[in-house]
Amino acid sequence: MLARPIGFRLAAAAATLGLALSAAACGSDSDSVSASESISSETRVFAADNGDIEIPVAPQRIVATGYAVPPLIESDAPLVGISEWKRGIPLMTPEDLAEYESLEKIAGDMSAADTNYEAIARVDPDLIVIGVPQPAMVDLDLGALEAIAPVVAIGPTNPAAWSELTERQLDAVGQLDSYEANKATYDEKAAGIKEKYAGVLGSLEFGHLGAYGESAAGNFQREFAGSWGTNIAQDVGVNYYGEVKEKLGGSQDSSEYPAIENIPESFADADVITYTVEPDGSVGPEVQYVLDSELFKTLPAVRAGKVYGLRYTEAATYTSALQTLDAIDEALAPLLTESAGPSSSAPASSAPSGS
Repeated sequence: MLARPIGFRLAAAAATLGLALSAAACGSDSDSVSASESISSETRVFAADNGDIEIPVAPQRIVATGYAVPPLIESDAPLVGISEWKRGIPLMTPEDLAEYESLEKIAGDMSAADTNYEAIARVDPDLIVIGVPQPAMVDLDLGALEAIAPVVAIGPTNPAAWSELTERQLDAVGQLDSYEANKATYDEKAAGIKEKYAGVLGSLEFGHLGAYGESAAGNFQREFAGSWGTNIAQDVGVNYYGEVKEKLGGSQDSSEYPAIENIPESFADADVITYTVEPDGSVGPEVQYVLDSELFKTLPAVRAGKVYGLRYTEAATYTSALQTLDAIDEALAPLLTESAGPSSSAPASSAPSGS
């Protein structure tokens, strides 16, 4: 079922725009104002996670939350408010960071329950793009948001879905040209790196140690294909073997959290192990907990010195993923030059390759 018509929700924004323009308008300027109002009032039906929603064809005042924040900033969409997105700050260009910092923050970045409905109303949006996972939608008052502007929920289903997610979000705000250009740049770069490593990656099986384990609970995060730490590396030909023991939906289809005692079993067949590091190359405490484990040090890949840290594993747009590709290329470079045996005498728990 379609959401309620949006004409009345755009009235205040249109009136404000009309008054501002009419104050400076004279002669033929009135024709420009009429054309602008006509464009802003055109609508279309968009298929969102929350149903078929009537939205502006060319939204002029957009609020974005969650995973919708970085692609809309990168595409220069007309944003008036965003949720915080601190995890993406290290991947932002100086220009995008300046835009991010200048925008009104209408929610935190840890929970949809932090949404400030009064702040959203104050910035007077004509479209609200919600980019949080489906389970987090229960923390939102959609009725309150829909009373302000049309709401399209376009959230992630799994870590590797960011490409499709970004495309849908940019489609909703009329910025698909930006998506196509960024995807083409990414695809070209990934293909070049894949060709560079084609001679060494084909026969190797990789395992990945993620950053979201809980040392206090005595477990670690084992990521498989399609997860945060693996999906971009897969685009250059890295083969992450295995799968979770039980698929429970979402990110739990591509990562699991075994007890630390299961390290030998989990990584026994890995020729190479990659692991997530912070954007500055430092090792987070949950990862260091595993690297320091005596069980980890007995693994064949560790004993062979084939353990590499990967930066920028949280990239969720094609533009930011270009930095991830560079980091992967840098981290795996020893595979191109090493002969049999370790390429360095440094222990696996030291500063990671590429940091």
